[in-house]
Amino acid sequence: MFNKLKDLNKLRSQASEMQKKLADEIITVEDGGVEIIINGNMEIQSVKIADIENKKKLENSLKNAVNSAVKKTQKLMAQKMMGGGLNLPGM
Repeated sequence: MFNKLKDLNKLRSQASEMQKKLADEIITVEDGGVEIIINGNMEIQSVKIADIENKKKLENSLKNAVNSAVKKTQKLMAQKMMGGGLNLPGM
């Protein structure tokens, strides 16, 4: 039982370290006049919107840019975890 607790504490420590590393990663996505900058922890750092007259186009571009940024962040997280970031038992 103590070994499992020790492993759990080790995993928590590794996850915390990975989260700190991911916070330093920056992903920039542009779509239809919308630029989203997001960090590796999926926190939006900035949003820039070009002069767009069409509201519907702006809404779609914003949605697409955010979704793209989140997907890129998820891929980055997976790469970091598989590349020696987290040592998860059974994976």
